[in-house]
Amino acid sequence: MPGSAGTLGAELPRAGRRRQGVGLRMTLPTTAPVARQSLVVIGNGMAGMRTVEEMLKLAPELYAITVFGAEPHGNYNRILLSPLLAGEKNIDDIMLHTREWYAANGITLHAGDPVVHIDRRKRMVRSTSGREVWYDRLLLATGSKPFIVPVPGHKLAGVIGFRDIQDVDTMLEAARSGGHAVVIGGGLLGLEAANGLLRRGMQVTVVHVMDSLMNQQLDKPAALLLKTALELKGLNFRLDTHTSEIAGDVRVKAVRFKDGSEIPADLVVMAAGVRPNIELAKAAGLHCERAIVVDDTLQTYDPRIYAVGECVQHRSATFGLVAPIWDQAKVCGAHLARNGHRRYVQQATPTKLKVTGVDLYSVGDFIGGEGSEDLVLRDPRRGIYKRLVLAGNRIAGAVLYGDVQDGPWYFGLIQNRTDISAMRSRLLFGEALCAQAA
Repeated sequence: MPGSAGTLGAELPRAGRRRQGVGLRMTLPTTAPVARQSLVVIGNGMAGMRTVEEMLKLAPELYAITVFGAEPHGNYNRILLSPLLAGEKNIDDIMLHTREWYAANGITLHAGDPVVHIDRRKRMVRSTSGREVWYDRLLLATGSKPFIVPVPGHKLAGVIGFRDIQDVDTMLEAARSGGHAVVIGGGLLGLEAANGLLRRGMQVTVVHVMDSLMNQQLDKPAALLLKTALELKGLNFRLDTHTSEIAGDVRVKAVRFKDGSEIPADLVVMAAGVRPNIELAKAAGLHCERAIVVDDTLQTYDPRIYAVGECVQHRSATFGLVAPIWDQAKVCGAHLARNGHRRYVQQATPTKLKVTGVDLYSVGDFIGGEGSEDLVLRDPRRGIYKRLVLAGNRIAGAVLYGDVQDGPWYFGLIQNRTDISAMRSRLLFGEALCAQAA
């Protein structure tokens, strides 16, 4: 086009011109450089970094990535905090992404400098230190925070949650002096905290408002077996018990209950559940209910902002297990990479746990109801309990204690809605025996 050569020459850097005689000869690059878009990630935990990994697989050159994290570390495996507390792991063992990984992938990490403000109009975030970064796409992975039971004394020194490395450090410091620890919450997290503190030399009592442990994952017979096994290890339990007050002046000294009784406490660990961490999103005007509401692409009501993990609500559900969050990361990573054909679909997720050395597995409707039937196997001497809930000629749910090797097979039968009529009499004895008789 007339005049185009002169225009291009004016835009090129001086090093891109070569003098020949009295004229200019332009040396053009073979491909024009493409400015990267800015992706800002708020939250340096497992969900956010897994999403970044999935995105990098598909479009490693698309974004200049900036990550803000509240903790002064790289990304670590939060699931392994319990082995860290128990002394089975060290910090290096639980790290998923070191600072070298961020550097190698061209990611700017601001650890220990959480974002405190999102300006959606300017597409800018501001951190605690005052650092401001503009974004083309924003990923919220703010996770959840422990629920601290709001009883009198809950802000005393020595009352903590069990959520991060700092909490583990606080527990280890308390354990060096021995004494009594009270863990409020008889779910998985509470039992793992109790086991770790017991192994570190403390006397530990677990307080639970329900009348059976792990009531979200186990039926009452399995929960009773678990309680008996943990008592043999040295743990104490107060079930169907409500905390009324945490007593002390500056530091905790005792825990009091609604029935008027109390027990001494040098440390109180709150493990009574978590709440999605959505304050930042709410302050930015994003639509939130129990958590940040997202669609099937993990996009919020703002099309430039995505969210994954424990801070999100998808079709009325919130999430705490790794499997669905990994699925979210894959879908969200694809959409951030502009490869947006995937949709997040909630799947039934089995719970497979090892609680202080005891294997547990539960899936589906393991309580049952009107019209359901139970198949139960009990072998107390071997520490084995199995319960299958049948609805019609199909398995609706399963609880396994002590022997969980057939858990995935039962899960497959549930997912595929398999008619189990022909193997009903052998079903409790597992896949191998059912296959032999087929």
